[in-house]
Amino acid sequence: MSLYDDAVLVLKGYEDQEELRQAYLEHLAAHPDGMWKACKDGHITASAMVIDPSRERVLLTLHKKLRMWLQMGGHCEPADETLAAAALREATEESGVAGLALLPGGPVRLDRHHTPCAWHLDVQYTAVAPAGAVEAISDESLDLRWFAYAEVATVADESVVRLLEATRARL
Repeated sequence: MSLYDDAVLVLKGYEDQEELRQAYLEHLAAHPDGMWKACKDGHITASAMVIDPSRERVLLTLHKKLRMWLQMGGHCEPADETLAAAALREATEESGVAGLALLPGGPVRLDRHHTPCAWHLDVQYTAVAPAGAVEAISDESLDLRWFAYAEVATVADESVVRLLEATRARL
């Protein structure tokens, strides 16, 4: 199964945010290249909010280009077999944390936002870090920091706050 086919199946199975979910599916139907950064009309991206094993803190990255505190995530790559695998790869690369595990149940949220390259149709997951996890700043980040849940709204935008709320509801 291709990454495109997996994305369609994941989105068809996602039961929340009906209008946005449908918009994602329509975008993919109209854009066979809609999984890739080269699709200038917008493309599917995958991200994951990394939480600590005690489920009290979240690891955010200060994105180098956007200069915003965000969850880990980004563009799908040809080697990604599934959206979940893309989200896990991005979270691992950007956090430096080995052994992350996605929460079961598929995506936690969808979020569509405009970036300098195009519209991102982000499929958002949550990953739990293993005990004793040590983070490492990637070349895509200016900083990487753990924040208590209550602190997130003071440093991040509403999309990150909504993802944290959805994550906490899933937990």
